[in-house]
Amino acid sequence: MIFQFSPLRYTLIPGLLFRQTRTCRRLEPKRQAARGFSGLTRSISQGPTEPPLLPYTIPEHFSLIVSQFGDHPAVISRPPTTTRDALPHTPSHQLPLALETALTYEMLDLVSNSLAHSLRSLGVKKGDRVAISLGNCAEYASLTYAIFKLGAVLVPLNPGFNAKQVTSALAHLRAKVLVIGAVTDLAYKPCRGRSNLPLLQVILPDLNSGKVEAPHVPSLEKVIVVDNSASHPLIAFPALESCRSLTPFTSLFEGFSTRASYQASRAVTPDSPLSPSEIVNIQFTSGTTSQPKAAMLSHTSILNNGALIGYRMGLDPSDRIVCPPPLFHCFGAILGYMATATNASAILFPSPAFDPLASIKMVADHRGTGLYGVATMFVAMLELVAAQGNLAEPFISPTSIAAFPRHLRKGIAAGSSVPESLMRRLYETLGLEDLVICYGMTETSPVSCMTTPTDPFEKRTGSVGRVMPHTSVKVVDPADRTKVLPIGERGELAAAGYLVMEGYWGDEQKTREVRIPDTDEKGQETVWVYSGDEARMDSDGYVEITGRIKDLIIRGGENIHPLEIENCLFQHPLVAEVSVVGVPDERYGESVGAFVTVHKDVETVEGEDGEQMSLGSGVKGAGEGKKLLSKNSVRGWVRTHLSSHLVPKHVFWIDEYPKTASGKIQKYKLRDMAKEIVAGKL
Repeated sequence: MIFQFSPLRYTLIPGLLFRQTRTCRRLEPKRQAARGFSGLTRSISQGPTEPPLLPYTIPEHFSLIVSQFGDHPAVISRPPTTTRDALPHTPSHQLPLALETALTYEMLDLVSNSLAHSLRSLGVKKGDRVAISLGNCAEYASLTYAIFKLGAVLVPLNPGFNAKQVTSALAHLRAKVLVIGAVTDLAYKPCRGRSNLPLLQVILPDLNSGKVEAPHVPSLEKVIVVDNSASHPLIAFPALESCRSLTPFTSLFEGFSTRASYQASRAVTPDSPLSPSEIVNIQFTSGTTSQPKAAMLSHTSILNNGALIGYRMGLDPSDRIVCPPPLFHCFGAILGYMATATNASAILFPSPAFDPLASIKMVADHRGTGLYGVATMFVAMLELVAAQGNLAEPFISPTSIAAFPRHLRKGIAAGSSVPESLMRRLYETLGLEDLVICYGMTETSPVSCMTTPTDPFEKRTGSVGRVMPHTSVKVVDPADRTKVLPIGERGELAAAGYLVMEGYWGDEQKTREVRIPDTDEKGQETVWVYSGDEARMDSDGYVEITGRIKDLIIRGGENIHPLEIENCLFQHPLVAEVSVVGVPDERYGESVGAFVTVHKDVETVEGEDGEQMSLGSGVKGAGEGKKLLSKNSVRGWVRTHLSSHLVPKHVFWIDEYPKTASGKIQKYKLRDMAKEIVAGKL
């Protein structure tokens, strides 16, 4: 494999290249005195002006990092690894090998140069959209900088998307290239992934023609496949040589078989000069069905957001950050990869998809100094650590686990709130004394508020911290966004600054709904992005998220938009109406609950395991000749048409919705009903 380089000897030099200087100096997180924020009377706060914003494009800044920290570890990744118990029918000698990839910053630079030249030979040029549907791996990490160096636009896609979602996303953005794995790795199921052959057959009906003919994506010119099938012995995928319409990822390295050939690789010069203000990344903010929202982010926004996140949490070149959150999400891509790369730290990908055992093992094997995750990931890792004490042959030695607090100090929790009880368990078991909380949205690149390691404990668990540098946040009256609310009052949170997206690709109307200019009394115009989140601010500038004005559901850190599920279920021939809400969930924070009304000739099955009838078939039930709809068939419909994480955990039958006088469903009443039903009070 092209990425199996021999590890180099690393010499760690203390320092942080936040801006180009002759002498690197270590920058500690700014200890912001309370007086910098205290005394606020209105819910509007401006962040510090230090450190200054980086005036570079991403490739320019990356070259500075490489020139000073070239021999430092940049990316360390592992394929999915499993235990004998997980694949009981697979002979031991056929179990996937655990091969680790290690790239220094110099090697990452050379490999991404090689990839950039190969992509250019395939026709990729500045401004072209290149979609990547991969798990966390060295290939993804290298492709990221290859795309940036060409001035092309990186489009991360959730590898869990089905064919309809992938096709919709590619068509919407008029993507030129798709890079996808032969197999999609699944969270909690190492080495037991999903074959992407059926998906590829939908996109390219004829895989053997030697041509890329995608009837639903006419812009598509190349489909590059990373053959990771060796890590999935139970999944069948044909040899890529037999699928002549697909381009093997390994072919991008032809002519680069030795370290010397990589070093001889020319630097990449884009078709025209790059500008920091140009779009370099498009992130989807919701489901990619008929009308996806695709936020356009610039070099300036994601480069500086990553750098400032690392600055506030205190990253430096000696850090080894274990990052289970996915690269297709802002958490992995910007809070993870961009934060470490701009601060010359190492990012460690323990597995392509989340696996608690792989994550903890990576921390132990490399004496990780930081660990990222959402609350559900941390809970799973804590459960795994606790289970090791009950095993005759633990997967991770108790000695290694006991040493965690001595080296594992930094980390980020995002995506949902972290309860105080969980924070204390993390401190006691893993260390993570400097764990911080980040808040933001894709439209703000993404982080606008963040705690610091020195904040009081109650602020680190009860708030999302204070505004980031070069950023402003405010809490306004949702009914009158020109009115900034007094301290302590709940309202809608908005953010402004360098981090604001350029807009949604191909959707000016939705852009105008959330990206709104405001002119102050001095005549200065500021563009604000409105979050739809309900929040309040205290006199010290700490922001607390108290709810959602929009109906967004956050399930284990993943944003779920109810309308996408509602639109899907509206297509079910037996469903008359549906309303989807978030239901409190101990493990995920929130789960999906669907209140369903059926047509008059349909009867519902109350039990969870009711008989699933074929659509349109008449059956004899309580009513002669009526059709039957079970809760599992409702879930199955969503699972078939959307991603599995959108499947409702709870399905509630309802005859009539609580509505306003104007006919709008009162979702807050449905949420209250769901809470009581789940608690057994109804």
